[in-house]
Amino acid sequence: MATKQSEGDAPGDVSDESQGCGLVVRLRKFKPKEVFTWQLAKTLAMGQGLAGLICGTAISSQYLATSFHVNTPMLQSLFNYALLCVTYTPMLFCRTGDGHVLKILKRRWWKYLLLGLVDVEANYTVVKAYQYTTLTSVQLLDSFVIPVLMILSWWILKTRYGLVHYIAVCICLLGVGAMVGADLLAGRDQGSTSNILLGDGLVLLSASLYAVSNVCQEYTVKNLSRVEFLGMVGLFGTIISTAQMVILERNEVANLQWSWQVGLLFSAYGLCMYTLYSCMPIVVKMSSATAVNLSLLSADLFSLFCGIFLFQYNFSGLYLVSLVAILIGFITFNAVPTPRDLTEPTASSPSSICNEGYADHPAAIRKDFPKGEVAVRITAEEEVHQGLGETEDVLEKEQKQSGNIRASGRSQALGRGSSKQDGFAFRHSTKM
Repeated sequence: MATKQSEGDAPGDVSDESQGCGLVVRLRKFKPKEVFTWQLAKTLAMGQGLAGLICGTAISSQYLATSFHVNTPMLQSLFNYALLCVTYTPMLFCRTGDGHVLKILKRRWWKYLLLGLVDVEANYTVVKAYQYTTLTSVQLLDSFVIPVLMILSWWILKTRYGLVHYIAVCICLLGVGAMVGADLLAGRDQGSTSNILLGDGLVLLSASLYAVSNVCQEYTVKNLSRVEFLGMVGLFGTIISTAQMVILERNEVANLQWSWQVGLLFSAYGLCMYTLYSCMPIVVKMSSATAVNLSLLSADLFSLFCGIFLFQYNFSGLYLVSLVAILIGFITFNAVPTPRDLTEPTASSPSSICNEGYADHPAAIRKDFPKGEVAVRITAEEEVHQGLGETEDVLEKEQKQSGNIRASGRSQALGRGSSKQDGFAFRHSTKM
């Protein structure tokens, strides 16, 4: 019993030692050049470019609200969706096969209708929230999109996050906290307090809707196409925003006093949103929706920096601390890949390779397993073949002895013929 127990404990001890050795080997082989790559630099630069576009929409909306008393969020969104519809929907008409717009509408029209509704209402609710709550509440609660995105990505996209990713998200959220603290110290807690509970609820609703829209965007651009996503969102977004504008904002639009300044600000807002929607799927495909939203947390900081020069905001050193924290968290999040759940066997997964046999997929073994594991598996196979070879040798010796005994009562020629036939039959049964 003691021998069996020691034999049962041996594999666990070996696995623990191998894991510890593997961690040490990884630490020794860590190369910063393999982590801080051009791919990470491009993702960082493009993410901050998206944040700059959001800053442009915020500045144009601020000018429209303060200088010209324009409060028409649906009309502003309509310009964006109309540009998307005019640009990308005709591309779908030019396609053939399943990518044609009629085939897409026939199969998935209701899905894109819901997606368009979610996207339109996400933009609308966050603008309405400013009428009921403060800027500080909006900035804090708007970061609620990050945990919702991680949950939806884990559930729908089967993305699995590690400890490093959670730490990176916490660092980014600490940066948001520093930004809000700087606003409070600078006395920039603007906004209405007429119904704070309703305003906070609208911000949380907007963050949840944004998370749903971004997860659907990531799934579509990685499995279907970017043009299909933008064309369908532009088509249904135009229809929904037009209907909602007629119902909710017809009086504001009728009383709007147009001028070249108002037209220029509307154009600036629409172009910034159009560029944001057009470029965001590219960055999402390069990284993930969660990583993109982490980079977008710096958009409020860019707006504050512009507001120092345009709207005479007070500067605080915490703004720089917030920006550095957000960038560090974003880089940390993207430095470690987020693998998918591999519980379902696929054609290229290690489990399916094991079921089909290593001999059929030698290249896949070298790709999916570390060198140490490959060596262990090869050694195990050699031991199995060696054991089978020894067994064949023993059985052949016994078979020859039995053949010699049978040959004593027969002629020499018949004895040799029977020995060859028995040997062939044995080898054939062994291979089977």
